[in-house]
Amino acid sequence: MKLRLGTFNVENLLTRHRFEAGGRTETAAAMSLFNFPRADERDAVERSLAVALEDDKRQMTALALAEANADLWMLQEVDSLASLQAFFANYVHRIADHRYGHFTLIDGNDRRSIDIGFAARRDLLAPSQVSVHSYRELSFAEAGAFSPAVAAFGIRPGDRVFARDCLVIALDFGDRELTLFGCHFKSMNNGRDDGRQATLPIRRAEALAVRRLVQERFGAGWRQANWAILGDLNGYRIGLGPLAEPVDEGDSGLEPLLDDFAVDPMTSLPEHERWTHFRRYWSDAQQKLLESHMPLDHILLSPALAAANPKPVIQLIRRGLPYRVPLDPREADRSMGKLALTNDRYPRVGWDRPKASDHCPLTIELTIPKAQGRS
Repeated sequence: MKLRLGTFNVENLLTRHRFEAGGRTETAAAMSLFNFPRADERDAVERSLAVALEDDKRQMTALALAEANADLWMLQEVDSLASLQAFFANYVHRIADHRYGHFTLIDGNDRRSIDIGFAARRDLLAPSQVSVHSYRELSFAEAGAFSPAVAAFGIRPGDRVFARDCLVIALDFGDRELTLFGCHFKSMNNGRDDGRQATLPIRRAEALAVRRLVQERFGAGWRQANWAILGDLNGYRIGLGPLAEPVDEGDSGLEPLLDDFAVDPMTSLPEHERWTHFRRYWSDAQQKLLESHMPLDHILLSPALAAANPKPVIQLIRRGLPYRVPLDPREADRSMGKLALTNDRYPRVGWDRPKASDHCPLTIELTIPKAQGRS
């Protein structure tokens, strides 16, 4: 039995115009060019502009999902089940080869209410074959993930360990089973250059919690069971600097998932292909612009799945990324003209926006073996 698994951070699939009062949105640049003396007029124009921009963006998000053509999707940054269903009905299903259903989303812990969503091909499973469990309420203490490094954030043992959730989807195909652990770990952003290292203890705690959930679910048979951990884990060890130079950034926070546990199939790709997100930013510490291609999104396989798929087909769909992102990290000329001539993008993708997302979808085609263990 073959399945194509996919993970994609769709970047703020929202039914709300703003995260919070005064929050910055993608309308800010256009609105800055106009003066509206009346607040109600400004708000009306801004809302209209937001709808137009969102439509452009979601056309491209849907194109990326359709091109990836996965059987099962774990999506990050979705704000409600209603928005997930509406997006598939009105965008994805207009262009995709598959029709999706089995939509799942449970409100998690993120203060912006961006959650983890799941979708699967309608014809693949009956509703009775899909079971769902959220671990949003799991505490650091219950997960065995509390430490002095975590306490330094002012966190208590009884606080929730997952920044968003760990959404567990168990699929029963009759003669074989597959369990997916959908995650969206703590962001690396803290407003300073040291965000990656400063926030690493939280992601390490989340990784420890997921490892514990896997081992508790399958017991001594966890190596033989079919499971995968997939999502935006916001962690990486090796990034790519200019001209695709590998840069070892040190511990990622994901070590509990990778040290004698899950297998990362992305390592089978050439180094210049192992990325899902691009960042170019001004460093106050170094007083210069820095850039990095980073593998933030992951599909990690159980030992049994990895053994059954020694050379899996992995696909990264990058045509929805904005033109400011060099699709080939080895490219020396980063000028807009050069990128526009050499890199294929979806129609109407802009230099910075509109775009499908600031991440790209990651898919993997797997043979699902019969395996022992419960799901």
